Formats: sequence, C-alpha cells, structure tokens
Amino acid sequence: MSFKTPKLSPDKVWLGITPTLWWNDDFLNIDIGIPFEQCVSEMALAGYVGCSIGHKYPTDPQTLKAALDLRGLRVSEPWVSTYFTIESMKAQTIQKVRQQLAFIKQVEGHESDPRRADLVVAEFGGAVNPLPVALYPNAPTFNDRQWDELAAGLNEIGRIAREEGRRLCYHPHMGTGVMKQAAVERLMATTDPDLVFMLLDTAHLYCGGADPLEITRKYATRIKHIHLKDFRESVLKEMHAKGMSFQEGIEAGIFTVPGDGSYNHFPEILSILAEAGFEGWLVIEAEQDPAKANPLQYAKMARAYLREQLGW
Repeated sequence: MSFKTPKLSPDKVWLGITPTLWWNDDFLNIDIGIPFEQCVSEMALAGYVGCSIGHKYPTDPQTLKAALDLRGLRVSEPWVSTYFTIESMKAQTIQKVRQQLAFIKQVEGHESDPRRADLVVAEFGGAVNPLPVALYPNAPTFNDRQWDELAAGLNEIGRIAREEGRRLCYHPHMGTGVMKQAAVERLMATTDPDLVFMLLDTAHLYCGGADPLEITRKYATRIKHIHLKDFRESVLKEMHAKGMSFQEGIEAGIFTVPGDGSYNHFPEILSILAEAGFEGWLVIEAEQDPAKANPLQYAKMARAYLREQLGW
C-alpha cells in the first residue's frame, strides 16, 4: 500500500530531473550521443518542470533560457565543486560560486516565478570519486583544520548565496570527505543553519555509509533540496568486495530511479519532509548508462512512482 503524503503540494514542491539519465557529466565516455535538445524534450515529455545543468547545455544564458522556456522547464540547480580543504583554492572556489550565481540569475531573468534554483555544492578537496581507484578505502578523512576551513568556507559562500536570494544546499557525496554518517552530522553541526542547508541525496547517503531516513528525521527543517535516487544492493556489495571505483560502480548499475532499486524508505522520507513543511525542488536522479537504461523509460518510471506516492 502506498504511503500518501498529501501535504507535499505541487504549488510548493516542484519536480525536476537531472540529465545524468541521458549522459554522465563526470565520466564523458558514458554517453550514447543523445543531444541536449532530445534530453530536455524527453524531460518535459516525462512530466517534469525542472532540471539541473549538464555539460551539453548551452553556455549562453539566453540560449539556454529560450530552450527551456520552449519546453516549460526551469533550472533546479547550478552546481559548484568546492575546494576549501586543500591548499590555495578558496579564492577560486568563491569566484566559481559568484560566476554560477551570476549565470543562473541571467537564465532566470527578472521573472517573479517562485521556482528559483538553489545553489548546490559538495567539497571535492581530496575526493576520489573522479579517479580510477577503489572508492571506499581511499575516500578522504578530514582533520580538524580541514573541518574548520570547510565550515568557514561554506558559511562564507552561504552568505554570498543568501545575498543573491539563493539557498546554499550541501550535497554529501560518495568518494568525498562528507559521505559517512558522522561526517554528515559534523558538517551540519559546524555550519550556520541559516546559511548552509542540506541537499538530501538518498542513494549517495546510503551508499556512502549514512542512513537517509535518520538524516531526514534529524535535519528535516534544514533539507531544502532533494535528489531522490535509488540504488542496487547487489552492486553496492560488489563495489565493496572488489574495490571498485565510482565510475565502475555507475557502469555496473549502482544507481537507478526511485522504486526500481533496493531502498524502501522513500514513503517515510516524503512524509517526514511533508510534516516539516518542505518547499522546493524534488529532483529525480539516476546516474546510469543510457546504453543499458533507456532514459525516457526510466524518467517516466520515476514520474509514475512519484505520482503513486504524492497523489499528483
């Protein structure tokens, strides 16, 4: 029986999807040649109103805006990889944040539409997920100095984002120093709750060694952006047993859309967020090989699952 969450209203919760169903933005070889126009057309056809930005998207803000407007889509989030925990990268990180904020402001224009993009970040200092190495034994562990620098840096760019009318949402990510339960909790404890919010990525949390349901219960009011993503338990076990890299895990099918994998607590998570008054972007994500998982098929599958859970 479905676990209904009627308080999540389509007037205040907007459904988006990432282009990682159509191609991979980290590993460019995971690609069967689907162009930007087909990707965003299929997003709209599947019933979504928003999307994150992929590497095939137009870099001119007006060209991008026109293409998305034509299909009834908006940008749900620009991404910035932060590098506060390694040497001589703070200034470059802040510059990139300002560039992304300026870009998304141009894409949105002067519209009064409340469906504004959030700024999504993750600390990639020392990250191993882009590398061809075993992910789990080589993921970084930050020392106290690095934690201090990360918290201070996130608070600073959170303040910059707030000045631009944006919410800074931190994305715990496999292969980084913020992926395990204790690390996620430390980040929440050491950052300003008025400046740094959480992006809840269900699969990255679980596969990284955290409990998405517990995280949701504990930080429901700080969760302002959602990547709803499922995983396959058999591939997760294989990644640990064989010392697989992040790319190898993706190619083996570690991720899929909600309702198609091993995670069965999506209804409870949606209910908790509804009770907490969640408003914002609920984004479907599944970093899959499009040669093995037809993107439009899986996008429609996820939309059907959301309709079953949300009632709309």
